Amino acid sequence: MGKLFVRERHQAGTGSEQPRFRVVAALETDLRVFVPHLRRAELEQLASAAGAEVVYLARGEYAGAAEHGRGEGRRDRRGMHAED
Repeated sequence: MGKLFVRERHQAGTGSEQPRFRVVAALETDLRVFVPHLRRAELEQLASAAGAEVVYLARGEYAGAAEHGRGEGRRDRRGMHAED
């Protein structure tokens, strides 16, 4: 059984009516994807037709930084650390 590794896009939130997922890698599948972004239903249909499992990749450590304005330890506009 093959696997499709996907990640959620940062700019496409729930309810935005934009495709939220991107295929990052495929393991042991003979599948070509020609669109940059997919909806969850489309992704699951592709996986079932290819006999593959969908693996959702976890978001990184600073994934929520854009939502809050800046990340931990990043510099602000004056060039000082956020901790200073």
